[in-house]
Amino acid sequence: MHYKHIDLNQKKISLPIGKVVCVGRNYADHAKELNNKVPEEPLLFMKPNTALTHFSDPISIQHLSHAVHYELEVVILIGQELKQAQKEHILPAIAGVGLSLDLTLRDVQNQLKSEGYPWEKAKAFDGSCPTSFFCTQKNIDLTNLSLQLSINNKIVQQDNTRNMIFDIVSLIQYTSSHFTLLPGDIVLTGTPAGVGKLNHQDMLSASLHDFISLTTSVC
Repeated sequence: MHYKHIDLNQKKISLPIGKVVCVGRNYADHAKELNNKVPEEPLLFMKPNTALTHFSDPISIQHLSHAVHYELEVVILIGQELKQAQKEHILPAIAGVGLSLDLTLRDVQNQLKSEGYPWEKAKAFDGSCPTSFFCTQKNIDLTNLSLQLSINNKIVQQDNTRNMIFDIVSLIQYTSSHFTLLPGDIVLTGTPAGVGKLNHQDMLSASLHDFISLTTSVC
């Protein structure tokens, strides 16, 4: 695989490529738009590392026979092992903050959900997690990060991490209580309302606060 964790200067971060942990329904408005119950505890699922691609690479949907939906999310790069971690251990273990798209085959997911089956066929396909470079500075306020996605110059998703149901530190602590997070793993922290279908030749622009801004296209 050609994906590598990189920083704002496009330099490789010396961490392995690990698993992708995702958090579902972490913004109340997004849960409501899909007619889902707002969770009482974090809803976790995973993608393999083969889902990872660089955000700036064109998103190819030509080989997919189902509708592909976009979900923009703040993503956390784990730099130290976390297992049954206490809250004070979380921030020192964060190696970077960035953006990912949790690409989803929505009709497949809806069918799987209706039958009570896991979502992986809808969420874990190759290339389903385009991920940005990471901001590695240590003084980022994770409770007040604005994120925005525009498609063809129209804003489709816009929110702030202060509106999360479960804040980022709590999410990572909760995750580490169920399975170990290793250096190089990444955690997607949930998507705001406004998800929708990608179409051929769409142009996407995404931003995270004042330190990440990037574009990609759909082919």
